[in-house]
Formats: sequence, structure tokens, C-alpha cells
Amino acid sequence: MKILFSTFLLLIFFSCSKESTDKTSDSKKEEITFIGSSNVGGQLGYYRIIKVTKDSIHFESGQTVNNKHKEWHSAIKPETWKKLVSSFKIKNLDHIESSPSIQAIDGIDESFQIKTTKKSHVYVNSHNDIHYNQFSRFKQELLKIIPQEYQ
Repeated sequence: MKILFSTFLLLIFFSCSKESTDKTSDSKKEEITFIGSSNVGGQLGYYRIIKVTKDSIHFESGQTVNNKHKEWHSAIKPETWKKLVSSFKIKNLDHIESSPSIQAIDGIDESFQIKTTKKSHVYVNSHNDIHYNQFSRFKQELLKIIPQEYQ
């Protein structure tokens, strides 16, 4: 009887502890950890690259044909990161579609990369997607951060 009772208590203990670890891992919410944006192409070899993480922003732009290049780096506040991230709805990221590249016909491709705690997403020329307004809001928030001489 003691062995049966001990086994029963042991089974209850293990089943309770397993439930709590499952809830802990499931409760971790998916969050954006990195946002990248670039515009690249054209006859002059134009490029504009922006990389944003929770604590910093890196911007560079230029033209390869005449060796123009400028960079800017800055730390950002948590409030700024929250504003940038609030532009996106994580549940929509899987549904955004890219369009073909237009660099081959001397166009400029716009691309975005968004990394979350669970996935990485890359979009090229998503202008025609129904969810593009998220990218537009993000770009508007960026204009508030990047100094005028770099825009």
C-alpha cells in the first residue's frame, strides 16, 4: 500500500511540474528583435541601408559610381524601439508577399527584413501587398529619428 501511494504521489508531482514548464515556454510572446530596410539599384549604384535593433540604429547610404558614402549610428531609447515595432503586426508577417526584383531593368528594389524571436522574414518590393501600410508607418517613424542630412 505504501509503494502504491508513493508511486501515485510521484506521478502527480511529475505531471504538475511538466505542466508548469509547458506553460512557461508557451507564454513567451513572439517579439520583433531586428528590422532592416534597404533600397538598392539604379544606374548610379544607389544604396540606402538601415538596421535597427532594440538599442541602436545604423544608417548608411551612397552611390557606387562616384564613391559617395555616408554613415550614421545612434543608440535609441526603449520608447523609440516600441514606436518602430508598433508599426508591425506580427500575425500578418507570414502573409506579406514580395514582388519580382526590378533591378535588372535599372530599377531600385526596396527590401525589408524582420526578425522575431521565432522567425525571420524577408520582403522585396511589397508595395502592392495589402499589408504594405505597416512598412509605410515604419518608414514615417524612421524619418523622425534619422537626422535630416542623412535622409
